[in-house]
Amino acid sequence: MRERERTGNSMPIEQLLSSLSRSEFSGDVAGDAGSRTVFSTDNSIYQVRPAAVIFPKNAHDISTVVEQAHALKITVTARGGGTGTNGQSLNTGVLIDTSRHMNQIEELDISAGSVTVQPGVVLSQLNQFLEPHGYFFPPTVSTASRATIGGMVATDASGKGSRIFGKTSDYIESMQVVLSDGSVSTIKTLDFAEATEIAKQENLIGHAYCEVLRVVAQNAAEIDKTFPQMNRGLTGYNLKNIVGADNRIRLSYLLAGSEGTLAITTSITLKILKRPALRALVPIRYEHFQTALEDVQHLLKANPSAVEIIDDKVLSLAQQDPVWNSIESVLGKGSSVKVGGLNFVEFLADDEMQLSAQLDRLVDLLNGGQNEFIDWTIVTDPHLISELWSLREKSVGLLGRLSPTKQGTAFVEDAAVPPERLPGFVREFREILDAHGVTYGMYGHADVGCLHVRPALNMRDKGDAALIRPISDEVAKLAKKYGGLLWGEHGRGFRGEYSPFFFGPVLYRELCKIKGAFDPLNLFNPGKLAAPDGETIDKIDNVPLRGQIDRSIASDLAKTYDRAVACNGNGACFNWDKADPMCPSYKVTRDRSQSPKGRAALLREWARLESIKRHGESNTDLPAIEQALHASFSTCLSCKACSSQCPIKVDIPAMKSTFLHRYYADRRRPLRHIIVAHSESAFQIARRLPFVANAAQSIFSSIGADRLIGLIDLPRIRPASHSKPLGPRDLTRLTALSADDKARTVILLEDTFTSTFDGKVVDATVDLLGQLGYTVWRAAPKSNGKAAHVLGKLDVFEKIARAAVAHQSQLIKTGVPVVGIEPVTTLMQDHEYKAFRPDVALDRSVLSIEEFLHQEIRSGAIAPKVIDGPNSRYALFLHCMEKTSKPATSSLWTSVLKTFGMTAQTIATGCCGMAGMFGHEIEHAGMSDELFQMSWARKLGDGSGDIPLMTGFSCRCQTERITKTKPQHPVQALLRVLKDMPDQRCIIACNMNNNLVAI
Repeated sequence: MRERERTGNSMPIEQLLSSLSRSEFSGDVAGDAGSRTVFSTDNSIYQVRPAAVIFPKNAHDISTVVEQAHALKITVTARGGGTGTNGQSLNTGVLIDTSRHMNQIEELDISAGSVTVQPGVVLSQLNQFLEPHGYFFPPTVSTASRATIGGMVATDASGKGSRIFGKTSDYIESMQVVLSDGSVSTIKTLDFAEATEIAKQENLIGHAYCEVLRVVAQNAAEIDKTFPQMNRGLTGYNLKNIVGADNRIRLSYLLAGSEGTLAITTSITLKILKRPALRALVPIRYEHFQTALEDVQHLLKANPSAVEIIDDKVLSLAQQDPVWNSIESVLGKGSSVKVGGLNFVEFLADDEMQLSAQLDRLVDLLNGGQNEFIDWTIVTDPHLISELWSLREKSVGLLGRLSPTKQGTAFVEDAAVPPERLPGFVREFREILDAHGVTYGMYGHADVGCLHVRPALNMRDKGDAALIRPISDEVAKLAKKYGGLLWGEHGRGFRGEYSPFFFGPVLYRELCKIKGAFDPLNLFNPGKLAAPDGETIDKIDNVPLRGQIDRSIASDLAKTYDRAVACNGNGACFNWDKADPMCPSYKVTRDRSQSPKGRAALLREWARLESIKRHGESNTDLPAIEQALHASFSTCLSCKACSSQCPIKVDIPAMKSTFLHRYYADRRRPLRHIIVAHSESAFQIARRLPFVANAAQSIFSSIGADRLIGLIDLPRIRPASHSKPLGPRDLTRLTALSADDKARTVILLEDTFTSTFDGKVVDATVDLLGQLGYTVWRAAPKSNGKAAHVLGKLDVFEKIARAAVAHQSQLIKTGVPVVGIEPVTTLMQDHEYKAFRPDVALDRSVLSIEEFLHQEIRSGAIAPKVIDGPNSRYALFLHCMEKTSKPATSSLWTSVLKTFGMTAQTIATGCCGMAGMFGHEIEHAGMSDELFQMSWARKLGDGSGDIPLMTGFSCRCQTERITKTKPQHPVQALLRVLKDMPDQRCIIACNMNNNLVAI
């Protein structure tokens, strides 16, 4: 803690930042309270705020920062994906974040079987790049979508498949690093003579080599005795593998796992392997978790690439996650007994014969009578295998929802023992947790003896927080008793105090000397792993806990912003894939404050400071944090991906609305807020007088008035044919219909935006339903309040929501199916309306058009007999809200279209960038365009020739705005195909009529 207190002084930091601004440093610097707050947490229980965050663009930038920090004696800590579970990259002083800019793949050398990357490259980014070449980087982690290669090197990461493929350190060919004095060195495999020559140099790298060679030479017997003979051996200063069997020196084994305490990596050359052509996954279900554990050694006789295990708690939580829709057919099969454990057994092969032989071996073992399982299934479909593995990857996040008030908490989550001793270890581990009265979830790499265990704790509760020390101590002793380690995968971080216990006093002293040789001033990530003479490492009791800091949040604010408080920092919102819907503002900016995790961190800090203010205490950070939070919310597109895709369900749009409502309670709102919040009412008039409205808009734009209020590129008004409001007599008529008539009748719930700006879609829907034999009653569009909710005008939203729900309830009570076109409208009843006012929530959903059509097709009410479908192929672009909130939408649409002989493929995309009014707001136009180019433009211009179909109004509006082409809604394509079919090609299982009633 002494180091953190010393470097917390603002004067040297100000000197450093000022000096960088005058140097050739080309990166970004952030010393504001908001940025420092965002980078004060990772995926651990700890919270340590840095003095500044620096985002280098190249190796020279890092060298410059370190050299100047060395002169000022400022500590420096490198940070990658921020997914560490033990505070590995948390510290005071300066943080160097390589993920924003240093994320390039520099060189691929197929002939050498290697690739060179910058440290900020994400694992899934690398493997996606390698896939077309037939290669992959084998070490796998569950956070592959956001874990950086630099971070994986820092912790010597490994995961699924490590029994066969090993750890990150096994693939390092060479590393370029910056040492603690700012000097640059290349670390690669050396002959003993070459290493000895370097050790003679009178510089920092020379002293480091000299000390390392001495330590491994003088302590060979102690090293051999201390390092366990297991796949998950001692990481962090791995002395055992520095000198290979060939007597060559590989210092990369020392640096990998050293968590940035010895050097900072700027470039890594990695070995890559040929990607196996085939794989199969065999999920095996068991009645008891312990039985599943005990079966692992038997399953390993089939020599699979991996055996992963999950318990019943993870399986139960998975059933509440979107992933369950795609895997229920395998894992949700009926069973007479409750499933208590699950083993995933994976095989990799280069051809069908090899894969078949491997599966035959497993089947023989399973049929041999030694296994006490419920059942097993062989899965060979690549997509389904990926979906099943995504469940395993989500386990860590799912356990964040283990209890309404407690979360699965990481602090003893990666203990490892020899795999044959795992059942006994787990049995005693459970006894420890049971004795402390905590619930927990378990999952992990059973084949290598590494199990992830997360006790459910409320870290804001002092009693729960006090359990960290005794449980940690007891598990450390238990792991050693079984010949294992407290840390088998995720590195040590603030658990470095246990290093002497596992390394022993002799080797630990040598580790400290190695640290001193590399970093004599203790400037690199101090307090972790080892310390030079005269310095100490931190103890877990002395590091600030996030829950301890969050205790200051008033109970009402903690309840209002409970999802921000619950955010455990798993970082799923940092997903690298541009086609992943979460989170668009982060993807386009690479700014972590513009992500759900960053916004949650700012919200917690704002709520804490606001709570302190209530007690009359002043805090100079409150205004800065409040403005940082407001600025971060301004770039949130309210796409709601985080509300379903985040494992913890951190619903940022909902909390944003609540915050903005409070924020503007005593501030003047921009004129644009007033206009947009009430725009739906104005559109009712515009629909009746479209020519007048469009002319007024043109004049408005020509004089620049639109820019004065901050709205640009507003769409032209193209209304649907007129529909009038529903009256009591109409409701009575609908209610009085016979059951048969109701089955052939539809109430079309129009929405303001489609009916005002894309009326042809409404007319096409009416026509389509009529062609299919339904009498269509049109409910004139009413305000849905979405814009008011996004802006935090909750008083306006409440009035609109009450009216909308009352209106929809009247329609639903008629017993006639109510169908909507626009996803935003149909989804609001289950989200904004229900969350804001549960007392007025609908008791029955409005159906989306695809839900209705699919339902009618399945029931036989619509039964087209298609002889030949159209020659055209279609590309289906879904609205991001329905894609994340209702994943089944894709299969519903493709099934409906297929029924009419139409071949459609759902295109994986991120957000289009429009998001209601976001793309029209002048300050966000650039970001909106970038988002469209990032994902949508590339997929639209892929040259496939497929006809694009888009379900969302915003998506069609954005596409037309940027590409100057008018995309179709799926109903328009369906209608065209239906009308083109000769009578003999399409027979509808009902009388064809085309009835329309406007209501």
